[in-house]
Amino acid sequence: MNDLAALQQTLTRQRQRERRRWRWLALLALVLCITLVLDIATGPSLLALRDVIDALLSPAQADPMTRTIVHDMRLPIALMALVVGAALGLGGVQMQTLLDNPLASPYTLGLAAAAGLGAALALYTGGLGLPPLIAIPAGAFVLCMLASCLLFGLAMMRHVSNQTLILAGIALLFLFQSLLSLLQFLSSPELNQQILFWLFGSLMRTTWDALAITTVVTLICTVLIYRDAWALTSLRLGEARARSLGVNVDRLRIKTLVLVALLTATATSFVGVIGFVGLVAPHIARMLVGEDQRFLIPLSALCGACMLSAASVLSKSIIPGALFPIGIVTALIGVPFFIWLILGRGRKRA
Repeated sequence: MNDLAALQQTLTRQRQRERRRWRWLALLALVLCITLVLDIATGPSLLALRDVIDALLSPAQADPMTRTIVHDMRLPIALMALVVGAALGLGGVQMQTLLDNPLASPYTLGLAAAAGLGAALALYTGGLGLPPLIAIPAGAFVLCMLASCLLFGLAMMRHVSNQTLILAGIALLFLFQSLLSLLQFLSSPELNQQILFWLFGSLMRTTWDALAITTVVTLICTVLIYRDAWALTSLRLGEARARSLGVNVDRLRIKTLVLVALLTATATSFVGVIGFVGLVAPHIARMLVGEDQRFLIPLSALCGACMLSAASVLSKSIIPGALFPIGIVTALIGVPFFIWLILGRGRKRA
């Protein structure tokens, strides 16, 4: 009888936890809608929130100028902030899950730096005859996938631990940043200005085609990662425990790394280097719902989307009429969190 009562209490607590997790998902979805509307409303041409909502819900009845500003100029940029933020948040949480390290993310493992070098090379070489709108994303994508292939090769080698992969990623980060500095040193002042603008990260060059590509890739990768939610959750118990539960850890690691690389390469190839979203968003989600990947995966994506959307609003609000590079805003938010995370880990070990 006591065992039955204990079981009932356990089931009740589990249901309460799941209801709380669903509430967090609903709350973040609401915050996402609010930041989207604010992002569309802010900018050099100030628009009232009511006019923005009317233009979104009833475009045929909206003022023609407001409709043009909202649908043709600001909506694709605001949506790209959500999609890229979700991609970076999802990539960050899977890096941390695979490597069992809270400091792991596509940015800290050198993938974003590789994309930056690829874009800079495209600018330096003149795109090899291709239009800049094609050459810059293509260069960023190719270099990011090259860096990912190096990490894949290490992951497939025997006796390579998670710590070794993290050290290799940090080495790649410094390598690509050094090559990028060399390229900037050799470039003309005009070209150097273009490289710097891209490295700071910007959503202003978003087009509907770029948004469509990024959205499709993000959705496909999200679905494929979510299918392994149970296996990824078991991996948090340790590789040995996951193997005992029937999880093919090596296959899971390679598959997830490929998907994370594809997410990162696609996102950064269109908007530039945006750091710390993939580091901060997963930790916020983990504090809210724990390690259950059924909830951690969507909440990490939502947190990343909310964070980048809010950063987009701030980038347009710091100085009215001016646009701050969004990568600077995310760094200003992420660096204090990064330091707090390191100090917190040091206190736990002490």
